[in-house]
Formats: sequence, structure tokens, C-alpha cells
Amino acid sequence: MSLLHFEVKKFEELSTTELYKILRLRAEVFVVEQDCVYQDIDNKDQIALHIIGIKNDEVVAYTRIFRAGDYLENASIGRVVISEKERKYGYGHLLIEKSIKTIHELFEVQEIKISAQCYLINFYEKHGFKQTGKEYLEDGIPHIGMIKS
Repeated sequence: MSLLHFEVKKFEELSTTELYKILRLRAEVFVVEQDCVYQDIDNKDQIALHIIGIKNDEVVAYTRIFRAGDYLENASIGRVVISEKERKYGYGHLLIEKSIKTIHELFEVQEIKISAQCYLINFYEKHGFKQTGKEYLEDGIPHIGMIKS
């Protein structure tokens, strides 16, 4: 079995094949699996840094991260996604750890904000995130704001 490795790229550095694989994974999980019709392509990919988890030449894990002020007031992590068939390997934890480490190293900030799907609160708490505010609906799915300081 091949190991997962991560690449961090700006939008301009993504090949068309990489971008296609990223958007396909996001559609597989966010649109098809979660049965949520929403506008995934939101013109924010161009200002994000992309954390890409690759295994056997396939994109199986992905997040995009933002500097403070580029999307939210704080540095942030979004579009956290793991291919359904790869979740049993704990890649979600590796992906979040890589995303946090990249924010700390490249953006030189400690505080990170996320908009977490409520069913993943415990997952994010294991990585030091704490709930802020009240639950809200985002694209018809319950979410909650979370901060890691």
C-alpha cells in the first residue's frame, strides 16, 4: 500500500489535472455524498493555499487555507475533505495537522478559525479547536464556528 504524502501549492501552481482531481473529490463528498447542492467554486480558490493529500497518484485528502483577512478575520482552514474509501486510515487527522502546521509556518500566526460541520466537533476538538458562538446552517448543513489559539 502506498503512503499518503502532502503537497502545498498556490492556485497558479496547480496543474489542470490536479485542479480537476481536487474539484472532483470536493464534488464527490460535498455534493454527492452529503446531498448538498451548493456553489463550491466560489472564486476563493485563487487566494487560498491548497493542501493536497496524494496516494497512488490520486488526490484523496484536501484542504484550502487562508491568511488572516483573505477570507475570514483569522487564518482559516476550509473545504476539509477525505475520500470516503480512505477515511479508515486516519488521514483526516494527518490532513488537519498538516494544515495547522502550514498556517503556523507560512502565515506565522497561532489563531485559526474554522466553520465545522457539527458532527465533526469532537474530531476538531482533538486538534485543539474550541466552539465559539451558536450552531448555524451553512448550505443546509449544521455548522459551528471553532477557534484554535
